[in-house]
Amino acid sequence: MIVVMPHGHTGPFRFGAPLTGEFEPEFMADILPMIERRYRVHTDRANRAMAGLSMGGAQTLNIGIPHLDRFGYLGVFSSGIFGIAGGPGGNQAQGPSFEERHGAVLDDAKLKEGLNLFWFATGKDDFLVRTSRATVEMFQKHGFAVVYRETDGAHTWDKWREYLAEFAPQLFR
Repeated sequence: MIVVMPHGHTGPFRFGAPLTGEFEPEFMADILPMIERRYRVHTDRANRAMAGLSMGGAQTLNIGIPHLDRFGYLGVFSSGIFGIAGGPGGNQAQGPSFEERHGAVLDDAKLKEGLNLFWFATGKDDFLVRTSRATVEMFQKHGFAVVYRETDGAHTWDKWREYLAEFAPQLFR
């Protein structure tokens, strides 16, 4: 397994602002093709995973869902669709919601079949726990087989290390 950790901060971060910008298109147009050119990797969906923590978890959803035909595993740690639950994490951004923008993908049964693992974990004391819960509920409403773990703890590195240790062994089985 090759782990790629790009720096996802391509501009200023503000809660309530749409979490779309330069990173998502850069990932698909530049980073993913560069990895596939430079390393001997399988390039099919069953051999590709994406995961992220906090802002990276939201970016995982913003990249993974529109390109669900290219990812067989998605992991979201201490995150979700920012704004989906109001409160901490901001209000819904202006314009169509995530659910409205991605309705065709969310309801495509064929795409769900190839998603081998859709894994979320958040601490009960995490300021984004409501965001995570609401995101998981939205995906379940659309028929996704979501695995959701709610643990003790908050928005911290020790939790993310735990989540990675639990998530990674479930990949590429």
